[in-house]
Amino acid sequence: MKNRKALSQVITTLILLVVAVLLAAVVAYYATNITMTRTQTEEIQFSKAHVWVNTTGAVAAFKLQNLGGRDILLDRVTVRGVDSPWSNLWYYRIPSGTIVTSDMNVTSYDALTGAWAVLHGWNFTQATDDIPLNSGAELLVYVKGPGNVQMDDLGTTISLSVYTNNANYITECNVESATEQ
Repeated sequence: MKNRKALSQVITTLILLVVAVLLAAVVAYYATNITMTRTQTEEIQFSKAHVWVNTTGAVAAFKLQNLGGRDILLDRVTVRGVDSPWSNLWYYRIPSGTIVTSDMNVTSYDALTGAWAVLHGWNFTQATDDIPLNSGAELLVYVKGPGNVQMDDLGTTISLSVYTNNANYITECNVESATEQ
């Protein structure tokens, strides 16, 4: 018998198998890392949602905050599944660095007229087309005459939806009375 100084076939196969698995894991990690760092996500937070109604009409209000890493375009707004035309939307862009902690205020149906509406000390702009929202920016939105909401709907839970190119964001709120006591 000859004196052999080599690895057996089983050990050699195991070493090659471990090297192949480690190489595949490194490639998969690299591909995932590249994909995740170059893909910015879209995320909107709904807050302060309200729908008020009285004998003159209904008004919906909500705050939107773009929490994602990319700018977005609001394509449409629906209340109770019914599209709200742009002419029925007024919005206020909250200036960068300003923090709005107060709730949305009850607003009269009749106060939402014209291209500009001064509500609670802020100048709201009437929407005419899709509304851009920068990353990190916030909007206050009022919707005049939303989704066929009537006095009979007091206490009913209804949905508010905002559509963008890539997603649909939904929140729900109860219809409240706008009548002052």
